[in-house]
Amino acid sequence: MIMADENQTYTAFAGMRRIASGDLATVAAKAKASLDQDQGTPILILEDETCRVVDIDFRGTADDVVKRLEQTSGKPEPRGPGRPKLGVVAREVTLLPRHWEWLNAQPGGASVALRKLVEEARRSNEAKDRVRQSREALYRFMSTLAGDEAGFEEASRALFAGDQKLFEALIRLWPKDLRDHAERLAGSAFVSEA
Repeated sequence: MIMADENQTYTAFAGMRRIASGDLATVAAKAKASLDQDQGTPILILEDETCRVVDIDFRGTADDVVKRLEQTSGKPEPRGPGRPKLGVVAREVTLLPRHWEWLNAQPGGASVALRKLVEEARRSNEAKDRVRQSREALYRFMSTLAGDEAGFEEASRALFAGDQKLFEALIRLWPKDLRDHAERLAGSAFVSEA
């Protein structure tokens, strides 16, 4: 099921050519039009923040494609254990006995102590996490669309080493739309982690 957040943006590629960017319905409609013009070129739609591939059912007309997206995006997520109205989700955590003893001895018990530890770690690692997630998204894009391009392996190493100049030099010969999109994504992947 596709849960399209109205703040999310997407980019569609027909082979190595970028054909659309924007909200999912607009991008899907333009991708469908491109697919109708050239059945032989594979179409990929990526969610911009994570660069995960979005699976779209392109059967029928562009209106049919958009209508199916609208029908699936409004369905609520199934509820599980926890307190869903508060956003609390129950999951299993496996710890050693000494960890459970320490957690249970904390004021408020294990749940309160774990939430505090997670919030503290989120605050202290926010910049590093943002850079790491950006690098992972850029790598996902590169391996999905540019895995066969010259310099892919070296560019990947430069990405994770934080060497922006080398990265940009290595992708210079890639097809223009791939290079431009990689450079756009690289903006947040090479920001200082401090």
